[in-house]
Amino acid sequence: MKNQAFMKKVLAVTAAAAMGLSLTACSGGAASGSGSDSSGASSASGATSVQGASAPSDSSSVSGGTAAKDTYKIAVVKQMDHASLDEIAGAVTAELDVIAEENHITIEYEVYSGQGEQTVLKQIGDQAIADGVDAIIPIATLAAQVMAVCAEDTQTPVIYAAISDPEAAEVTGIDYVTGTSDALNTDFIIDMMLKQNPDTKKVGLLYSLSEPNSATPVAEAREYLDSKGVGYVEATGNTNDEVIAAASVLVSEGVDAVFTPTDNIVMAAEMAIAGTFAEAGIPHYTGADSFVRNGAFATCGVNYTDLGTKTADLAYQAITDGMGGMEDYYKMDGGIITVNTETAETLKADYSMFASMGELVEVSTTEE
Repeated sequence: MKNQAFMKKVLAVTAAAAMGLSLTACSGGAASGSGSDSSGASSASGATSVQGASAPSDSSSVSGGTAAKDTYKIAVVKQMDHASLDEIAGAVTAELDVIAEENHITIEYEVYSGQGEQTVLKQIGDQAIADGVDAIIPIATLAAQVMAVCAEDTQTPVIYAAISDPEAAEVTGIDYVTGTSDALNTDFIIDMMLKQNPDTKKVGLLYSLSEPNSATPVAEAREYLDSKGVGYVEATGNTNDEVIAAASVLVSEGVDAVFTPTDNIVMAAEMAIAGTFAEAGIPHYTGADSFVRNGAFATCGVNYTDLGTKTADLAYQAITDGMGGMEDYYKMDGGIITVNTETAETLKADYSMFASMGELVEVSTTEE
């Protein structure tokens, strides 16, 4: 199997997971053509909710099988809880409900949170495999890497969502792994920044060193800013408190704008830092619309509801038709410019020029 060395490396790191850790099943249900709410909880009667490490077992499930049957089990595993990953999970489960109804089958699913901890993710993945799920849908890079390790022996299909750089994450070339990529057009976002304020002289790059999603777009941002003769300052954080401190550093450095890619660590802290930037007159450009709904200024990227829907469709294809003809990954189309109008008002920023650059969507701040 390709990337076997990587899989063993990740397995070595996660093998020491403390099995006493408790898991959180965020929501779940048995979908028989019934709708899901945005948290993934099924509205079908007889829906189940897991409070401990074990999900309900189903003796009819065959891990990784492609034979037609009436009931399938899927584990949806978020790397952590925040608006982007919650939106994707909600879209995944909603589409699973639609698939179940259209095909007159039952799809049972549970949505788990790894709480940003590799050991917790490993425990969730091991339990899902032990319970004989038909597929695992991990959301974000670390979740995908750990689930691929957990599924190595059984070859259970792993269909990930929202990995910006699947090749750098080393989840390509694996027979039982595929998924969706939310790769950024970093140059375009920088172009937005410079078009909105042609006098931009110094840009803050805010990201986490622990996020594989950030490595490539940050490198791209450095190169593109260099080509434009624009300076930049980097600030990093691996926890909420560190991100908040990093944001304050960028304000004190007097940057004209800040760029953050699809970084899950920064996204989790966005509500806490958005006001800091806006009140300082610094627009925050980000890698996803969920940042903008949490107070960042603007983005141009992938619609995460569409991405979650596509991921669920791929998962159903994998468990019913097999993965022989599937691609390493599927890149989602971007091109949607999202602006937070409340933040724009605080910044006193004119964003009308974005309308000529792509489809413009205006949103306001929400905590969801």
